[in-house]
This record gives sequence, C-alpha cells and structure tokens, in this order.
Amino acid sequence: MKLGTQVVTHDGRSLALGRLMSLVEGMARLRQEGRQVLLVSSGAVALGMRQLGLAERPRSLGLRQACAAVGQGHLVALYTQAFAQLGLTAALLTEGDLGERDRALCVRTTLMRLLELKAVPVLNENDSVSIRELVEHRRGLGEASSTPAFGDNDGLSARVAVSIDADLLVLLTDVDGLYTGDPRVDPDARRLEVLDADAPPLGEASPGGTGGMASKIEAARLAARAGIPTVIASGSTPDVLARLLGGESLGTVVPAVDRRGERRQRIAQAPQAGALVINEGALAALEGGRASLLPIGVVQVEGAFSAGEVVELRDASGRVRGRGLVNYDAGACRRLAGRHSEDIEEVLGWRGYDALVTRDNLLMGS
Repeated sequence: MKLGTQVVTHDGRSLALGRLMSLVEGMARLRQEGRQVLLVSSGAVALGMRQLGLAERPRSLGLRQACAAVGQGHLVALYTQAFAQLGLTAALLTEGDLGERDRALCVRTTLMRLLELKAVPVLNENDSVSIRELVEHRRGLGEASSTPAFGDNDGLSARVAVSIDADLLVLLTDVDGLYTGDPRVDPDARRLEVLDADAPPLGEASPGGTGGMASKIEAARLAARAGIPTVIASGSTPDVLARLLGGESLGTVVPAVDRRGERRQRIAQAPQAGALVINEGALAALEGGRASLLPIGVVQVEGAFSAGEVVELRDASGRVRGRGLVNYDAGACRRLAGRHSEDIEEVLGWRGYDALVTRDNLLMGS
C-alpha cells in the first residue's frame, strides 16, 4: 500500500495524525487476519517542514532536500511507534536499495523474510539525496519540467509490488479515484470504477505531493502489466482497506493484464542459453503445475548463461521436458545445484530468489 503526502498530511503541511493512525490500525487488523502488508509512504518533506518551523513548502530544491533529511527520521519514528503500539514491528528500506539488480534481489529476499516474520516493511524514496521526486514537485509550483510524470513513491510502490509478486497494490490519495473531469469544477465529472491499464496517463500534480493522478495511473499500469491489480482510492474513506478487500466499489480499479500467453510464447521462442538437468522428484512437481524449480532438484548445469535467459529443463536421459527463465547465472546454479533454498546465502554470500526458475516463468512439455 502507498500513502501519498496528501494522506499523511493536511495540505502537505501539518501531520494528519488521526487519519494516519486510523490507516495504521487498518493495516494492523489485516495483519492480525493473516494478510501480509507492505507500506510505501510519502511525507518526509512535510514532516521536515514541521520540525523546522516552515509554514510554506520551500521552492528551493536544496531546502526541500534539507527538509527531507530532517523529516526522514521523524517519518521512521512515527511508523515505528505507531505499529509498536499495536504489537507490530516496522522496518525501513529506501528506494536506493532497489537501484541495481543484485541489490534488488537481496532487497526482495529481505522484504519476503520481514513479511514471514510478521513485520511491516516501510519504504520511502530517500528524498534527501534523490532529486527525481523533488524535481517532480516543480509541476505543482507551476514550473516547467522535462522529467517524466512518474512520482517516485508511486513508482516505488509499483516496483516493490512487482518485485514481491504482490496480490494487490493500493494507492491512497486525497481523491476517491479517477474522474472524467475535475470534480471540483465540473459538476458532471464522474468517477471511473474501472480503468484499462493501457489508458493514457492523465491529471496534474497535487499541491503538496510530487506525482498527482498521472503518476498513480502510470504506477498502476506498471503493476497491472505485471499481473497485479491496483486500486486508486481516498485515504480519508473510513475503513478503506477493509472495505476494499471486502469487495466494495471504492476508488478506481486498474485490473491486472493477463500476460501469461505472451510470456509463454516468449519462453517458447527464445533461443536456449543452457540447460538444467533435474531429478525425478523435481520433474514430477513441475509437471504437476504447482511448483517452482528449487536448487535441490537440479543435478547438473550445462552451458554458460546469465540470469534472465532461457534454459532447457532436461531429465537424466537428456530429454527436454521444459523451458524457463532462470533467476541465477550458470556459475551460481552450479554452486547451488542439489542444495536447499535456505543455503543460498551461505553458498553465494547473498540471496535472491528461492527458486532457480519460478513457476510463472516455466513452460513444461517442450
């Protein structure tokens, strides 16, 4: 879930503590029901302004970065204390951790472990050193910018959702969805209950935030095209999380795009870069259609390939039984062959995916 600046604060200035605590309580209830929750939050600049006694959001990039540097710690403390009061542990990560593939794989593993430990990961674009998000705010100040309309915390939430294969992405903002026009000035504007993922981005930046509706649509499109449905809704709606998950029509839904056919076609047509020879137990599990290929199921690795390339899956006789996109390069696969997934970090010194080939990147019967 992502909370925008207009949800965390009142008009990008003072902290909306009541609203924020209500949402934290909603997340805690979901956690008690056994659901896994991950939070991406804006608001560091606004909290920094409050601590520094600034009444107006600074126009200077350097001053906004200074506010972010002050506010980042207060944002962390806010969520740490709020979740602790409800018996939950919060853990902070920043956008920079997702900048490189190897680090992104490690961060994915960290997030998955935190969720397994029933913690609530809290992520935030590190505004004090990241220029992209703060530059985006120039749109809200009426300044021209060539930066793409993709607010960082909106984009961060989508990238994180994709990286952990989330079931749903919820973007909470100060409006209850996408409208056909500006409801503040157009009495005929109506809320769109459903938006196709291929619809063009619309909207302008909100006054205290960085992305606006265009950014949220772009984030929703990114998630939807990776198979993750997204809801854009108002953070001020009472019990919004429970009501959304209960199936109530709130906000605007961007349904997931089913790309499985396209992915299967790419896997089938791509040239193979190597092969993994698998044992009978792994073969039976894969052909049952419910499993990923774990390291322990591999007995031999053939060829020289990189992570992300297509490899053949062969049985002991050399017969090709399937194909898939591999998560590790050939050298790593050789070192991991026959080992348990929990040994990955010990063997490699870092840990990415638990599987060498995940279920959604497998094509059996080739």
